[in-house]
Amino acid sequence: MRSPVYWALLGLVIERPSYGYELVTRFERMYGDILPISGDSHIYNALNVLEGRSLIKVMRLTHPVSTGTARQPKYHYRATDLGREGYGTHLVEQMREARRHSQRIVRELAIFASNPRMALEIIDEIEEICLHEAVRARMSPSPLRAGSSSALVDRLATEESRLAMEAMLPWVEYARATFKALAESSPE
Repeated sequence: MRSPVYWALLGLVIERPSYGYELVTRFERMYGDILPISGDSHIYNALNVLEGRSLIKVMRLTHPVSTGTARQPKYHYRATDLGREGYGTHLVEQMREARRHSQRIVRELAIFASNPRMALEIIDEIEEICLHEAVRARMSPSPLRAGSSSALVDRLATEESRLAMEAMLPWVEYARATFKALAESSPE
């Protein structure tokens, strides 16, 4: 399963069993700025895929919900043991993938060895992104309350972003010095 939307949705079901519309609103609140979806139907399709792969199961509630003139049953989605195990494996693999992605970017930047001035422009832009993200992450985190998973997510995401960006800045300086040396030694 490759879709990050499916994995994120599975994580929400693991966090708390929910019905479809609640999952749509939780997804938008948690991932709306980083995992755009085409609409509510995207979430419902993902739920069908997750159920088809036995990662979640549908629990039909005995109390129907009124939807206008007809009463419809309300379905809750609950993670299976297979879903929880698969999600844990997925998270570990995503950490590996993030590292490979970072290494790929570094290698792609090295392509500019023959044009160090272009590399320096790119490095300046990378530094701006790092500084902007580090400053944004330093803003006061949400107060942490027992049972408040959104505040916990905000704190963890903010701290990860801050540390990642601050760790990137020494590499930016190293890359800048390396490409400056190349620019100074190459004929124009």
